[in-house]
Parts: sequence; structure tokens; C-alpha cells
Amino acid sequence: MAPDKEKETPCVGYKRGPPWVFKGSALYQLHLVKASTARAFVPRELRLVEAFGYTLGGMFLARYHDSPAGAFDELVVIAGIVWDPPTSCAWAARVLVNSVEACRHGRKEVGLPSHVATFSKTEASALGSKPLVKSNGFLSVLGIGSAVPEQESRREIEISETKGSSTKHLCNISMPITAGSHNKHHKWMGPAIRMSLPSFSGQTEDHPDLLKYSCKVECRVRPVSPARIWNPRTTEPQECSDGKINSAGPKVLADSDAQSQSISVLLSKPIFALEFSSLRMHVDAPKIVVPHCKKKEVGYSSTESEL
Repeated sequence: MAPDKEKETPCVGYKRGPPWVFKGSALYQLHLVKASTARAFVPRELRLVEAFGYTLGGMFLARYHDSPAGAFDELVVIAGIVWDPPTSCAWAARVLVNSVEACRHGRKEVGLPSHVATFSKTEASALGSKPLVKSNGFLSVLGIGSAVPEQESRREIEISETKGSSTKHLCNISMPITAGSHNKHHKWMGPAIRMSLPSFSGQTEDHPDLLKYSCKVECRVRPVSPARIWNPRTTEPQECSDGKINSAGPKVLADSDAQSQSISVLLSKPIFALEFSSLRMHVDAPKIVVPHCKKKEVGYSSTESEL
């Protein structure tokens, strides 16, 4: 899609917020991401939450049937978790959407590294798959400690970034299709929960300041087998090997490098995946924040100021 169309397309729906409300379904998948990979995106003044050389990253893959930009797909590549007392927040390495309006809003209003992409979907017949690791403490707290069935159909999604008239194949994702989508009488979709997913953004060309925003989520949640992700150069899903990363921070990453390192995040080791159904997400307007280390240096008494 041509860049000039981004400027011409008005985001009428977004002007009604905040909070902006998104309804649909999503797959939230956590990965063990190598700290050296995540640091390529995280600002130097923020402390990466890590242990034994790894942080928690992954992806948030959503399909919204109702939003300020109408129906669209979104893939948020999460580089890792960063710490700015008293909270920890996710840091998005890349955001892909098949809506020019949503892309423009992400860049201009939320300070996200948003890009327009295509999501090509096909459905595969039932495949044998290993069950998810059996109940653990975290899943038991949510009331979703049972293992995932061994047989399930999968949806194949091919994602390509578009810029002007050019298209670049980014990755392939094979994700489970829930039994409920094929059986009207399948009632168990997990417990209903409410939670907040705070995130940092900003330090982009559109928003040089560090920003923080909150996503308040209401949904039903249940464990599913992790999505299989692979890049265009391989025929089978596999974990990407390390490459040399510039640790100076996101501002020194060229877009091609950022795209490549985003693929490295996606190809890292998955821990578990949760399916969000009946999703209703409220996204608040971002606020400018001062990193904790800088607050100490200049003696700030307040933590945030309105954008």
C-alpha cells in the first residue's frame, strides 16, 4: 500500500476514544528470548528482566471483528519484559497489521513500530500434536491446568510486510483451531478473567519520548498447543541461531535489521500459549514516562505526565 494513502486515510473510529475498544480473539504465546536479542530493541535506560541470559518475549496474534478501524488482524512481536519500578512492562519489537488506519494510529498515537502486512490464511486437516505440558502452578491458579488434546486442526497463516508496491515474506505461523469452531456444543472455553497488560512504547521517529500505556483485557482463556513458527528460508519450524546484535539500542537498528531480529524473537523457544476468546480489550491513551534511573538523577517526584 502506498505511503501517501496512509496520510490520506482518516482514523474516524480512533477519534472517538480513548479508551479504544477492540473485540475479537487472540493467541498469547510466551517464548524464552535470548537477552542479547531483546536488547537490540529495548532502550538502554530500561532494565531488561532476565535470568540465565533469557527474558520473556513472544507474540500476541489477534483477529479483531470490531475495533475503531473495523475488522483487522494484528501480530505483536514482544521482544521481552523490562523493569521500571514499581512495574514491569512488555516491549514490542514490531507490530504488523493489515489495516492502514490501525498502522497509522499505532505509529502516530501510541508510538509503536507498526507496519502494514498481509495475513494469508488456510486451514489444514487434523494433525497429531504433542499435548502441552500438564498442569503447573500458574495454570492451576487460572483453573486451566489440564493438558491439551493430542489431535487438533490447524490454521496456517503466511505473513508478509508491504511497503509501497513491494512485499516481503516475513514468517509462517501454524496455530491450533479450537474444537469450539467446529462443534457448536463445545462449551468449555476456559474461565472468564480480567487482567491488565501494561506496555512501554515510544522512542520512535514519531514519538522520541518513552511512553507507557495499558491494555485492560476481559476474555475467556484456556491453554492450547503453541503455534509453530518458521521463516521463509526453511521448510520446517525451527529455532533460529544467534546472530550478532548491536546492543546500543533500538535507535541504531535499521528497519531491515529490526525486521530480521523480530523474526529471531518469533523463532525463539515457546513456553506455553493461551487462547483468548470473547476478547474485549480497552486500550488507554499513552503517557510520557521518565525511566526510573533518570528520576533518581534529576530528582523527579512524579512518575508520569500526560501525553
